[in-house]
Amino acid sequence: MKFRKNNKTIFTFIILPIAIITILFLFQLYYKSFFSSKMVMGGRFYFQTFAKDEYIINNEKIDVEKYFRPSCQPVLNDKNLNIVMSSYYGKEFSEINLPDILFKKPEYSIINYFSLLREAANPQKGKFAGCGTLGRAKLPYPVAYNFLSSDYQEKLSYDQYLKTFENILHINLLKLKEVPILNENSDILRYFVEIETIEGSDKDVAYFAYYYGFIDLVKEENKYLISNSEFYGENYLCAPYHGWSYDAEANVKVRYGNWCSLIQEMYPTKIDDFVKKVYFKGTDGNDYLIVFYQLTNDTDIEIAQYKKSEGQDWKLINLNPKKCLE
Repeated sequence: MKFRKNNKTIFTFIILPIAIITILFLFQLYYKSFFSSKMVMGGRFYFQTFAKDEYIINNEKIDVEKYFRPSCQPVLNDKNLNIVMSSYYGKEFSEINLPDILFKKPEYSIINYFSLLREAANPQKGKFAGCGTLGRAKLPYPVAYNFLSSDYQEKLSYDQYLKTFENILHINLLKLKEVPILNENSDILRYFVEIETIEGSDKDVAYFAYYYGFIDLVKEENKYLISNSEFYGENYLCAPYHGWSYDAEANVKVRYGNWCSLIQEMYPTKIDDFVKKVYFKGTDGNDYLIVFYQLTNDTDIEIAQYKKSEGQDWKLINLNPKKCLE
């Protein structure tokens, strides 16, 4: 009886408290681990792991393009300029003198420029993607900087230029087309571009981001160089839920019709690849053409306006429908 009593005393005052303390400790560890770990969409987040093997199976290289793209749209910046980059490995941008052939035509300059930058990567601290060195890393930037005109380089130093590529880890050029400029005396050539980028995040997840913009070029000696560029981020959750302004036909009907009372009759829209041409008969007796470019997210961006009087050719104009609301 005494032995059983001692066992009961040991269990009550020693084993049971230790067990309770252990359970509480383990529960606290679990609670702390669960709520201190990164959370996403209501659950715990884990980094994906990869085997860092070469892309070779049965001695055949895999086309890695499918890993870079969420869509099948062909890229335009597919020129292999690795030899050019390797020739200037480790050199400062001021020591680089690129061959004129890269700048022979305006389209060449833009395509070659983005071909250099396609596999350039400037990772940002705290944001990650990939598993090791990305593409050509920072090697292309000093070479690409030489595609900027002398005036543009004076406005944008190389260090500033490099910083603008932070967290841009891959670039695909999707669309390229010259756009008209109203000033006929201008020496500037303007091009519309749409690009697709891969960007890192603090969750080690890569994001595809899309931008459209305009690149201006000027001719210096025998080279077409970039004199200015501007980009606009594309929103993928706006057009599906809101408004009319993202659709070319609806846009024209509201802005030129409802706002300005300029539409007498709508003509059939013509579509050629990503170019949409919306025609209408004006209440002033003239014909009008509003040109839109369609983005990857199907948003239509107004590019140019034309007017044609009877017996005349199309003339580039500049209308501001917002003034009709004043």
